[in-house]
Amino acid sequence: MRKETKTLEKHLSERTTGLAPSLIREISEQAYSIDGIIPLWFGEGCWPTSEIAINAVSKALKSGDHFYQPNSGKIELREEISQYYSKVYNLEIPVSNLTVTASGMNGLAIVAQALVSSGDQVVSIQPSWPNIAETFRICGANVSVISLEVENKKWTLNLERLLSAITHETKAVLINSPNNPTGWTMSAEDQLRLLNHCRQTSTWIVADDVYSRLYYQGEYAPNFLKIAEKSDLLISVNSFSKAWSMTGWRLGWITAPKEMEAVLAMLTEFNIAGPAGFIQAAGSEMLKSGEGEVAILRNRLSDAYALTAKRLTNIPRLNFIEPEGAFYCLFRVEGIKDSLSLAKDLCQKAKVGLAPGIAFGPEGEGCLRLCYAQPSEVLNTAFDRLQTYFSSN
Repeated sequence: MRKETKTLEKHLSERTTGLAPSLIREISEQAYSIDGIIPLWFGEGCWPTSEIAINAVSKALKSGDHFYQPNSGKIELREEISQYYSKVYNLEIPVSNLTVTASGMNGLAIVAQALVSSGDQVVSIQPSWPNIAETFRICGANVSVISLEVENKKWTLNLERLLSAITHETKAVLINSPNNPTGWTMSAEDQLRLLNHCRQTSTWIVADDVYSRLYYQGEYAPNFLKIAEKSDLLISVNSFSKAWSMTGWRLGWITAPKEMEAVLAMLTEFNIAGPAGFIQAAGSEMLKSGEGEVAILRNRLSDAYALTAKRLTNIPRLNFIEPEGAFYCLFRVEGIKDSLSLAKDLCQKAKVGLAPGIAFGPEGEGCLRLCYAQPSEVLNTAFDRLQTYFSSN
C-alpha cells in the first residue's frame, strides 16, 4: 500500500519543505473551466509567435538539427545576441560573455547555483515575481526584502533603504526592472548609485532584464550593462519570452563576466544539456529579422496601456498605480485584505481572471495584477465586467 505523501516529507530535501505552490496557478487551474472566463492572470500576451520563428524551426528540423548542442549555446545564436546588443543598445558584448539558456527562469536558476551557498545573504525588491527570489532560496540563500512604495500614484523605490540593506555580507541583490508585477523601472541614476555601492561591498547585481524592451519612455529601459565596467560583479538575465512573444519556446540567455563562461557552461550541461538546436535557430532568426515584430508588440502594448489606464481610473474602489514598463498593472482595491479570495470571487462572479497581489509577496496584498497584453475588445469586456462587479460589491 502506497504511503501518504506527508509520510515522505522526512525523506525529501530540506530545499522542498518551504516551497509553496503558485497562487496564480491555483487561480488559473480552478477557473479555466469557467465558461466565458477572460484570463488576464498570466504574464503573456494573446498574440502568437511570429512566422519568422516558426519558419526557422521548420527549416532547422528539416535540415537535421536534432542533436545535442554546445553547452554555452549555438555559436550562431550567441553571435546574434552580441549583434543585437550592438544594434539596439550600442554595446560591445563578446560571445564569451554570453550563455544560452532554456528560458530566463532557467538562467536565473543557473546563476543562483553559480553564486550562492547555504546561508549567503541576498536582497530582493518586492513585490516581485516570486520565482526570482525563490530560486535563490532553493540554493540556500537567506533572502531579505526591500519593499516598493506608492507615491503620487507611482511605484517607487527608497534607494537609501536598499543601499543600507546591502553590506559586505550581502552576496547578491536581485533587480527586476521593468518589474513584474508593478511596472516599476529603476532609473539610470539609481542604477549608477547602486552599482557604485555594490562595488564598495563586493556584491553581485543580478539584473532580470526580461522586460527591458517593453518600456514606455524609450526603446529600452535603463540597463546596468550600459554603465558597467568589465570588472563589475554584474549578471544580466534575459529571455525571448516577452518582447518576442515566445513564452512557450523556453529560450533565454545570460550576460556575465567572461571568467564565468566555463562555470555557466558546466551548470547548463548538468541541468538541461542546453536548449534544443531548432529552438535556438528560431531565436537567431528573430534577433536577425524580428525587430519589426518587437515594434509591433510595443505599439500594441502602448494602446492597451492607454485603454487600461483610462478604464481602471474610473472603476469604483480601484486605485490605479501607473506602471513605467512591462505589460502589467498592479492596482489597489479599497477595503480588501485578502486578494486571493477576491481573485477567486472575480472569476466566479465577473468571469475575469486576475492574479492576487499576495502571489508576489506580502507587499502585494490588497492588490490585483492585470496583464493588459490583449486586444481592446477583450480588455473593454473585462473592464465592463469589473465595473459592474465593483459597483455592486
